[in-house]
Amino acid sequence: MVGTSKISIGGWYRMKIKLNEKHSVSKDDRPYIIAEIGSNHNGDMNIARNLIDAAKESGADCVKFQSWSKETIFSKKTYDENYFLSDDYRERNDYTLEKIVEEYSISETELLEMKKYANSIGIDCTSTPFSRAEVDFLVDKMQADFIKIASMDLNNYPFLDYIARKQKPIILSTGLSTLSEIDTAIRTIEDAGNDQIVILHCVAIYPTKDMDVNLRNIDTLSNLYPYPIGFSDHTLGTYIPLAAVAKGACLIEKHFTLDKEMEGWDHKISATPDDMRVIVEASQRVHEALGKSRISRVENKERLDSFRRSIVSAKDINKGDVITEEMIDFKRPGTGLPPEAMSYIIGKKANRNIAYDEIINFEDF
Repeated sequence: MVGTSKISIGGWYRMKIKLNEKHSVSKDDRPYIIAEIGSNHNGDMNIARNLIDAAKESGADCVKFQSWSKETIFSKKTYDENYFLSDDYRERNDYTLEKIVEEYSISETELLEMKKYANSIGIDCTSTPFSRAEVDFLVDKMQADFIKIASMDLNNYPFLDYIARKQKPIILSTGLSTLSEIDTAIRTIEDAGNDQIVILHCVAIYPTKDMDVNLRNIDTLSNLYPYPIGFSDHTLGTYIPLAAVAKGACLIEKHFTLDKEMEGWDHKISATPDDMRVIVEASQRVHEALGKSRISRVENKERLDSFRRSIVSAKDINKGDVITEEMIDFKRPGTGLPPEAMSYIIGKKANRNIAYDEIINFEDF
């Protein structure tokens, strides 16, 4: 691994990470939530602005686009075959893949406008590049705080090397990949001198069935690598990302839409503003509830005394009586002798009359 010093990953990620050590949970390092706009703007920048507004109002920390063009996402072979991965277009004849890619892409000028708008309302903004030119644009012109690498490019090691040498923090999605491929990808980034990495467990099936999510992979990745582990979610609803937070995910990425019934590629699997609000608010609660791994009592003395039991008399006890086990009971509150003191008082003589159901103390013997 590269180095062992603390590194700051900028405003987009709240905590400093000490490599080769596990970070502790605190209120200040709550999960970072990315509203993945992707192409859900459908090529319309008015929709894109509305999505940014809605993400901000929902409490998300960041909006993310996808930087691709007709030339950088598919080859001529794919356009000639005209094969759609999206159910919204698979049975249609009024669109070609080439046409929809052109229509749904976002230009550099538009992306700069969206970054400027996001900055103006106080939400982070970045994008996923699909070519070296798009990497250069995100780093040099858009000045993105971090670069998100899509699952499809995890095994594109020359591309990873190129991105890593930009010395920007990297978020790496691991969908489609074997552990060996993930290890090679991380080693490629490290060998380029970049140790600012967040690894996202991801399953690149849209939508992902619960049985295929395998959230225990978060533990596996955390045990293998000294980097923060997050989750890129493609399930329906809000439950699974919250479960990922409970497994320790430091970052949640979720596709985001204004309306799941909109025409387009990812709307149906996306979170609505109401869904995103649930994810943001509940993830903060779940994260805070994780607390510390060391067991320690947090209840105060008043709570302790109220709930615990004391030794009480099970019958009237006369002065001089020798105490037997049948003479005592255990009841709340816990302001007298604790139950564990029973062995001390059995066989002792009472030095006063003790009424039935009275709390017993050491001075009574």
